[in-house]
Amino acid sequence: MSFTIAIIGRPNVGKSTLFNRLVGQKLALVDDMPGVTRDRREGEAKLHDLSFTIIDTAGLDEGPKGSLTARIQEQTETAIALADALFFVIDARIGLTPADRAFADFARRADKPVLLLANKSEGKHGELGAMESYALGLGDPIQISAEHGEGMGELYDAVSKLVPPTEDEDEEHEETDEERAARPIRVAIVGRPNAGKSTLINHLLGEERLLTSPEAGTTRDSIAVEIEYKGRGFRIFDTAGLRRRSRIEEKLEKLSVADALRAVRFAEVVVLMMDAQNRFEEQDLRIADLIEREGRALVIAVNKWDLMEAQPGQIAGLRRDADHWLPQVAGAPIVAVSGLMGEGIDRLMQAIVQSYAVWNRRVPTAALNRWFEGAIANNPPPAVSGRRLKLNYITQTKARPPSFVLFCSRADAIPQSYLRYLVNSMRETFELPGTPVRITLREKANPFAHKRKRPN
Repeated sequence: MSFTIAIIGRPNVGKSTLFNRLVGQKLALVDDMPGVTRDRREGEAKLHDLSFTIIDTAGLDEGPKGSLTARIQEQTETAIALADALFFVIDARIGLTPADRAFADFARRADKPVLLLANKSEGKHGELGAMESYALGLGDPIQISAEHGEGMGELYDAVSKLVPPTEDEDEEHEETDEERAARPIRVAIVGRPNAGKSTLINHLLGEERLLTSPEAGTTRDSIAVEIEYKGRGFRIFDTAGLRRRSRIEEKLEKLSVADALRAVRFAEVVVLMMDAQNRFEEQDLRIADLIEREGRALVIAVNKWDLMEAQPGQIAGLRRDADHWLPQVAGAPIVAVSGLMGEGIDRLMQAIVQSYAVWNRRVPTAALNRWFEGAIANNPPPAVSGRRLKLNYITQTKARPPSFVLFCSRADAIPQSYLRYLVNSMRETFELPGTPVRITLREKANPFAHKRKRPN
């Protein structure tokens, strides 16, 4: 594991802004409201020629044992235990507070190298606050502005004494097929608030890595965790619950939802979690439609199945309901699980692997041509305005998801109903359940179009 640094400090001193600056992406949510970050988040930081793992943590705070605040604090303490060094961040514009002094003692007790960062140091007020920080006894403060990128050179000088420089490879390494197969599958877990997403991931990890609570909206950031399950690697993203847009009022929830949607776009397989007692509600269908439009492989997990009264034919009923409500992803795997009790986890992970394989599938050209001729013979395209539509041939252009180009005479005249027929027939013939199938229409060039008619 690479050298690891945890960013700690009281709430709203700019820890997540610094995290985003170092990883080069806006991964962590940032807002003026204190306490936005709850779970710890890891990223690969780059500071000139230095590479290291950086951990963003929740603001150090105190709360009664068992409360959400206390459990957030436990997440921060775990990050400190995993780290090789600490960035202790203060707000230079505000100056030292009693909380800063208390948590400075906490940082010293960790018995690890601590770099004192006086953030928001731009301007005269920031300069005065940075001078105050000498009183913490953590050495010389490094004056930075995480938002504007100031002081990164001084930060580099301090970090370089802890982290060895990364040697650049002279030759570019080309990824082999074996390496691609060994790459973790990127999986996003999405659903309505309080569907049990974090509880499921905690069970997979075998530890309370992600905060859970009966209160909806506990998860805010999209947190990525690495797991290995039966020899296969997975990078799983826990996301905030997705509600209807009309119900989202707070700015922070809008940021959380945007972060969840970004996780969907970067995922390869998306697990849509539903509550077993309130499944296939309107918002579930909207989320499934979004996943299909983004072109991701879909697995449906019906959670809290342990709360359902056992009845014959329940699983078959789930299959019928899924195909009825989600015809655009017909055949998508649907698994009954209990994230709390660990029921159905094996089936869920197997469904993810199978959906990933289907999403990457390429259809042999010969088989595709035979299917195409048979599909047209069994159900010819309709005539439009008295003119017959001619479908010439079809070819697969890419996988992830399976995408095809259909060459035809009049692309704008082919009805959507006929395209749905081709997609459904293709799903059945080539075993493409659940994954989005894309067919793009392209008019075949007329080789005689450029020639003028000869005069009589």
